[in-house]
Amino acid sequence: MGYPELLKKASLVGAFFVFGFYFDAALAFCPAPGKLPSVKVQRVVDGDTLRLTDGRSVRLIGLNTPELGRKGRSAEPFAEAARKRLQALVAASDGRVALQLGQQARDHYGRTLAHAYDQRGRNLEAQLLSEGLGYLVAVAPNLALVQCQQAAERSARQARSGLWQRAPVQAPKQLKRGGFALLQGHVRRIERNAGGLWLEMDDSLVLHIAPRVLGNFDLRAVQRLEGRKVEARGWVIDRSARGGARAGQARWMLPLTDKAMLEALL
Repeated sequence: MGYPELLKKASLVGAFFVFGFYFDAALAFCPAPGKLPSVKVQRVVDGDTLRLTDGRSVRLIGLNTPELGRKGRSAEPFAEAARKRLQALVAASDGRVALQLGQQARDHYGRTLAHAYDQRGRNLEAQLLSEGLGYLVAVAPNLALVQCQQAAERSARQARSGLWQRAPVQAPKQLKRGGFALLQGHVRRIERNAGGLWLEMDDSLVLHIAPRVLGNFDLRAVQRLEGRKVEARGWVIDRSARGGARAGQARWMLPLTDKAMLEALL
């Protein structure tokens, strides 16, 4: 066997090893809880959304992948990689996935909210998170897999895989528009009132914990964050664009939905 053949064989073995490594690692995160109904996938819409042959759109719980290019905006880094990876995972499962519906089974867009598993019981969200192709998100009441999904993301972040090759963390002053963001900054002041808990940050940003989700947080721990540097994630709202920012109020508001979306930094 000549060198080119040996090199080709070695590259295939290497690819198989990497592929197997990701699958073995992902299997440790969020394994299937048992026998679940299997459904046929018509197409992969993006890195966190499936379209089924029965007409349903399925939004994967706990995972938010970078946005594909739409309405004149260019695709975010790793958006296409996440979509292609999910396509490959579905194809490797013969185009079928098993679904575990969330406690809240539909979102306000009418999409089905579910965890998806391949034929061997491997969780698709955890596999993408473990490869650095998406962010963990935790939205009550669909919190059943938050801890294992956190572990999957943490493994990718520590290895600087995928989107973690270049930390996608922003300072509040870098915000240009609303949408999903991972932010770091200092908590300047904390206030609690009838509207919930408000953590005032640098550069016209406030983190908001609404009354209905206060139970998802350790409130004593949150109160101790005053003066600390924190990392927060979620969907930022530009209150000036919505006409909701009054004089003296922060332009940017980030609603927090669970303690997994807020972390104190050393």
